[in-house]
This record gives sequence, structure tokens and C-alpha cells, in this order.
Amino acid sequence: MDALIAGYRRFRAGYYEQHKARFEHLGAKGQKPHYMIIGCADSRVDPSINFDTGPGEVFMVRNVANVVPPYAPDGDHHGTSAAIEFAVKGLNIPNIVILGHAKCGGIAALVDREPGDAPSNDFLDLWMSVARPARRAAFKVAEAVGQSDNRDQVCRICEKENVKIGLKNLMGFPWIAERVAAGQIKLHGLYFDITRGELYRLDDAGGDFDLVSPA
Repeated sequence: MDALIAGYRRFRAGYYEQHKARFEHLGAKGQKPHYMIIGCADSRVDPSINFDTGPGEVFMVRNVANVVPPYAPDGDHHGTSAAIEFAVKGLNIPNIVILGHAKCGGIAALVDREPGDAPSNDFLDLWMSVARPARRAAFKVAEAVGQSDNRDQVCRICEKENVKIGLKNLMGFPWIAERVAAGQIKLHGLYFDITRGELYRLDDAGGDFDLVSPA
């Protein structure tokens, strides 16, 4: 904890003092972010650093493998879906971004796990089962290019397919589909390569991820 407290003190003396008026405004007037980012809980991916954003600009939800579950208003607990609902209905967010990334541990576990395997933990297997369509699509793509035995390649494909599945699931939320049709919300897919610092953006046709120029 000492490192965190020391970091807070640096923040309080530096960044906070430099942006004090901004924090006071946000506290008094509330938030009105332009983007919701659904990202991974991975400690190596920090959207506020990757996109150089400040307080109040991004409504952020992070979970294992940036998974978006299907629309399912039942009696279970739905943390990610609740965050999406608040962002859309409560904050009128105009942009929802799903941010996938390379070397994702959740996706690697999904790729390594056969659908019929018995559960090996309390929560993770069930959560990642939401992304099984991405796993199937990844192996299909990898097989088509002769890479189905290349685990790293399958994982990379699956990481991107998971973003596509998430966007599809978002459109299953009726109040998102309505807003997309009305031009009130835009959905975006991004993929970040940790090692290379490269960002890829899913094209409008939803087929390929194009490299974003760094300049």
C-alpha cells in the first residue's frame, strides 16, 4: 500500500493541483463523457494512458477479456450490462468502444479450454463461455490459413473476434439498437498490441482491423 499512497500524494500535489478547477466542476456539475470504453481488466492496458484522456472524458468499464454479454434481463447479477445501461440511458453516451488487446489471459484460457471440459474455477469459465463464438470463429479463420496449430496466432485472431462478438451483442440491447438506427450512438471496435504499442480499428464493414497511424 505504501507505493499507492505515495502515488496518491504525487497526484494530489501535482496533477490535481494543475487541474483543480476541472475536478471541482465535475464534482459540482456531474459527468458527461463522450465515450464509453469496455476494456479488459488486464493491468497492462490503461485506456487513460493509451488515449491520453482526462477526468470526465471516458466512462470506463473493465472486466476479464473485455467481454460484452448478450442482453439478458433476468434475475442474475449483470455488472457489465448494468454499466452499459447506465451509460446509455443515464449519460446518453454517443460512442461505445470495445477495446481488445494482445496477449489477453482470458482469451488464452478460452482458446486452451475445450467446450466439454469440466469447470476448473468458480467464476471465470462461465464468464468466458460468453466468448465461445469468438473461439469457434478464430479456429475457423486459423484453419483457413493453415494456422490452426499455431496457438499464438489463434489467440490473436480470437482476441479480435471477441471484439466483433461484443459489438454484435451490443446490438442485441434493444435501446442500443434503437439509438444506433437513429444515429444517436456509434459503436466502435479497437485492438491494442501491448508489445508494439500499435492500435487497430475495426473497419465500418466489421471485417478487418486496420492499423491506426501513430501520427
